[in-house]
Amino acid sequence: MSTILVTGGTGTLGRPVVARLRAAGHDVRVLSRHAKDHPVDLRDGSGLDAAMAGAEVVVHCASTPRGGDEVAAGHLVDAARRAGTVTNIVYISIVGVDVVPFAYYEVKYKVERLLEESGLGVTILRTTQFHDLVATVTETLAKVPVLPVPLPKGVRVQPISVEEVADRMAELAVPTPAGRVPDMGGPEIRTLVDLGRAYLAATGRRRPVVPLPLAGKAYAAFRRGGNLTPAHAVGRTTFTEFLARRG
Repeated sequence: MSTILVTGGTGTLGRPVVARLRAAGHDVRVLSRHAKDHPVDLRDGSGLDAAMAGAEVVVHCASTPRGGDEVAAGHLVDAARRAGTVTNIVYISIVGVDVVPFAYYEVKYKVERLLEESGLGVTILRTTQFHDLVATVTETLAKVPVLPVPLPKGVRVQPISVEEVADRMAELAVPTPAGRVPDMGGPEIRTLVDLGRAYLAATGRRRPVVPLPLAGKAYAAFRRGGNLTPAHAVGRTTFTEFLARRG
């Protein structure tokens, strides 16, 4: 069994990834600024050398739309080089990062390239948006103090189960890198407006949804379907099933 580091191991994806790796018998180190065993700050790299010692695989789930992903990835790469034992860095990315000029996507794409050019073994998996993200976006916009809930007009999404992505990430967390692997998309493509209405109905709210047209290149790219991967609709859990399981 391998010694595996997981960044973002307490997050939406990281938690189920850690659970699967530990169930398979791996020695899993969850990196966090406040962790008792492996206190690490990816923003400045402190604690990384100690946590990386003897590790073979790094599963990089840590990410934030607030910025700093490139810096964190740089520290991770530098520490992996110094350790000399890391043979595979597994990175979770997003479908469309190379064609949708959305700031967060652009940063994720830069991290992909940084890893690919690092000289280290790398595995990159792009997936569509998680069901949880669609629910979170709708919930956040539903807090706006106006009766209709505004959601972007004409934007389609292909949400996927985070548990299914965690299964795949755990499969990829092996000493042999696989490079860019096939994308993962959810089983169906629906408009964000349609999914928003389904979420509100499932949570017992009768508020109407208003399709809101937006401006800009990123919005246009989303409308063109740059965030979709219909040829890789490998997910099984639909958004309706996700809502039912959520209760």
